[in-house]
Amino acid sequence: MTTFALLHGAWHDAWCWDRVTPLLKQAGHDVIVPRLPSDDGSADFDTYADVACTSLRECSDDVVVVAHSLAGATGALIPSRRPIRHLVYLCASIPDGGVALAAQMGIMASEFGEGWLAALTEPDDQLRTQWADFDFVRRVFYGDCDEATQAAAIEHLRPQSAYPFAVPCPLTAHPSVSCTYVVCSEDRVVSPEWSRGKARDIGANLVELPGSHSPFLSRPQVVAGVLLAAAST
Repeated sequence: MTTFALLHGAWHDAWCWDRVTPLLKQAGHDVIVPRLPSDDGSADFDTYADVACTSLRECSDDVVVVAHSLAGATGALIPSRRPIRHLVYLCASIPDGGVALAAQMGIMASEFGEGWLAALTEPDDQLRTQWADFDFVRRVFYGDCDEATQAAAIEHLRPQSAYPFAVPCPLTAHPSVSCTYVVCSEDRVVSPEWSRGKARDIGANLVELPGSHSPFLSRPQVVAGVLLAAAST
């Protein structure tokens, strides 16, 4: 039995995996969905990784970490903290060693990189922002979701501090763990072209899906199937 650790991205929370979690459990596996400290203005990706590892403290080594979007920077740090069997990047940003994620936004992000700052509120004293332009959110995060799903997702979004974006990645090299990169062909947040190149660079198995940035909402059964396949390798 595998434990799937499902890591959410920026402005999101554990709720975003609610359609995938029961499918993994029905297949006989455990699922842990930690709440990362996105709204903590002092937390960097090392802190995020510590929170994720604490949630896995009682688990065996048979762990598959699944990192969506911004959580790619967290997922990449976990193998140095505890054994895992496989790492899955889902439409994920993976920073280069010694480089802050903010410095890579121009090449990593597509439409998102061009408009996200204008679509957010002004940062507060902990550099936290929230979304103000919900048309932008619907288009880039949930482009292939139905209106009810979009509305429910927007209702659940939470503040995200910009602090971890500005901290250089502590990795010197990508961890030597087997991994899969799942790219969505219509992703407007993380560029599909960049994702394919990054998958090649880190030696990941590449899986291509149709659709936008949040397939756990629009295609949960497909995503669950990909994760189950990764767990069987």
